[in-house]
Amino acid sequence: MSTVGLSLNPLKVTYAAAAETGLGAAWSSPQPDAGVTIPGPALSTAGEPGRTQIIAIYGKGGIGKSFTLANLSYMLAQQGRKVLLLGCDPKSDTTTLLFGGRACPTIIETSARKKAAGEQLEIGDVCFKRDGVFAMELGGPEVGRGCGGRGIIHGFEILERLGFHDWDFDYVLLDFLGDVVCGGFGLPIARDLCQKVVVVGANDLQSLYVANNVCSAVEYFRRLGGNVGVAGMVINKDDGTGEAQRFAEAVGIPVLATIPAHDEIRRKSASYQIIGRPGDTWAPLFAELADNLGQAAPLQPTPMSGEGLLGLFSGQGAGQGVVMEPATPADMRAQAPAPKPSLEVIYDES
Repeated sequence: MSTVGLSLNPLKVTYAAAAETGLGAAWSSPQPDAGVTIPGPALSTAGEPGRTQIIAIYGKGGIGKSFTLANLSYMLAQQGRKVLLLGCDPKSDTTTLLFGGRACPTIIETSARKKAAGEQLEIGDVCFKRDGVFAMELGGPEVGRGCGGRGIIHGFEILERLGFHDWDFDYVLLDFLGDVVCGGFGLPIARDLCQKVVVVGANDLQSLYVANNVCSAVEYFRRLGGNVGVAGMVINKDDGTGEAQRFAEAVGIPVLATIPAHDEIRRKSASYQIIGRPGDTWAPLFAELADNLGQAAPLQPTPMSGEGLLGLFSGQGAGQGVVMEPATPADMRAQAPAPKPSLEVIYDES
């Protein structure tokens, strides 16, 4: 097992530089901006022994990323892997299921409180463990008081000060919000901060739209020389209608696991119970996911068009028979505009 630093070496993201250049710059350019140095990691091949696998999981809010990651990380730990689960969602709820409904103190808030008190931030202030799984939450600003993406960059800067590059893990799992396209949330893809991306989706248009956006980002930065690839898709709340499966086939990524829409899963998740525990009913599902994830290669996807996404859904055909009629200026006013005399000067050529 190697240190995280071998895969993420070095990670230098200064908060001041982020504030100066803006996260849009970090998202739109594959080259580091002035003051922001983030060389990409050497891309780990699938299942390569002795290498830390850093995997970013993206999905629509509420689709089940945190549920999937809590159970996956628990299963990986029971299989003998050393796992760090890192929540990078401003909701700070990635680790709640793992800790039975208890909130994990966030790195950003705890760091600010310690700094104000003149105290040193220690790893035990922000990192907690359960049955072999180590877990942390980056956190983010309060509503209306800052940019969540900037918080991501600031959080990684704090992690660096805590010795992130010297840590020794088999897997580092990053839980990222997929709905927001600003630079901080796209950092793992744009800056090669991970080797693989996993998308979580279901048989609904909104979750597949988000998954397709993530695939578009990966494809874009791969064309610009990036290394990050999509390892595959986890289909959650599967009701058997097949849209998510057809999406995965269309963009060229494998389905790593399919989690059914089952009432027992819903009830246990709502009561903060781990179902990926060896010996439990649903354990084989997460054991399969763990195996597939470890061996999956980072692929360059082929994202779908908007029309293609709509075409995945049956019914009378999305959009069929509907005419998009262009609006006119008269439509936008309560009454027709009165004619106004022209100010144009007309010269008589005679």
